[in-house]
Amino acid sequence: MLRFSKMHGLGNDFVVLDCRSAPFALDTAQIRALADRRTGVGFDQLLSVEPARDPTCAYYYGIWNTDGSPSGQCGNGVRCVAAWLHRAGALALDEAVRLESPSGPVTVRLLTPHEVTVDMGEPVFAPARIPFAAAAEAGRYAIEVDGVALEIGAASMGNPHAVLMADELGGATPERLGPALSTHPRFAAGVNAGFVQRLGRDHIRLRVHERGAGWTQACGTGACAAMAVLRRRGEVDESVQVDLPGGALRIAWRGPGHTLWMTGPAAFAFEGTWLAD
Repeated sequence: MLRFSKMHGLGNDFVVLDCRSAPFALDTAQIRALADRRTGVGFDQLLSVEPARDPTCAYYYGIWNTDGSPSGQCGNGVRCVAAWLHRAGALALDEAVRLESPSGPVTVRLLTPHEVTVDMGEPVFAPARIPFAAAAEAGRYAIEVDGVALEIGAASMGNPHAVLMADELGGATPERLGPALSTHPRFAAGVNAGFVQRLGRDHIRLRVHERGAGWTQACGTGACAAMAVLRRRGEVDESVQVDLPGGALRIAWRGPGHTLWMTGPAAFAFEGTWLAD
C-alpha cells in the first residue's frame, strides 16, 4: 500500500509521496501504473518529498513524468510541494525556504496556504545548457518540424523549452506540431513545446505540450520560459500574466542578471492509498 496526496496547480495535477523517512522505491513500471487515469490514480507528474542532499536546503523533491522518465524541474509542482510541506507543519506562512530540485535549489515563500511565490533562478539561453543543437546563441532559431518551417525561442528553466508564437499558426497545427517538436532531434533530452499568443506587453496566453506527459492544463516552467524568451526580445514588460488552460500565473523577470519569480496557486484534491500489486 502507498499513501499519497493528490494535488494540482491550475489543473496540472500531481501525486505527492512523503519520502522523508522512507526512500522513494517505485520503478518505471510502477510509476506508469500509478499514472494511468483509468486503472491507477492519474497525474501529469509524480512528486516525492525527501531529505535534502544539499545542506543549504530544507527538503529535496523528485519529479517523474507519466511515462516514468525523470524531470529536472516543475514550476506548478514546486508550489504544490511548498503547500504540502505547510500542511505537514514543516513550512510556515511567509517563510522563505530553499528547496532542492533535481536541477538545483529554488526559494519558495507561501503568501497564503494556497498561494506560493517561487524564485525559479535565472533563465538559461545558452544552447549547450538547454540542451539544443545550434551554432550560436540567438533570440530566434529556424527549425523544421514535421515538414513545417518554424521559428522558435529556446530556454531552460531547469528543463528545456521551445517557445513559438501560436498566432502565426492556424487551425489544428499546434496539435500536430506539439508532439513532433517535443521529440525533435535537435533537443537531445526532448523539449517542452510552448505555443504563445501575445495579448499585450503584460499579458500572454500559453499552451504547452510537455515531454513525457503530453498536453497539460498548465506548465509553470513553460510559463517562465515563454515570458523569458519574449522579455529577452523586448516584446513584454517585466511582470506578465500568463493565461494557461487551467488558469493564470504571474511571472516577473527584470532581465539578464536577475532571477525570475513565479506566483500562483496550489490546491489539494484528496488523500488516498494505492493498492499496488
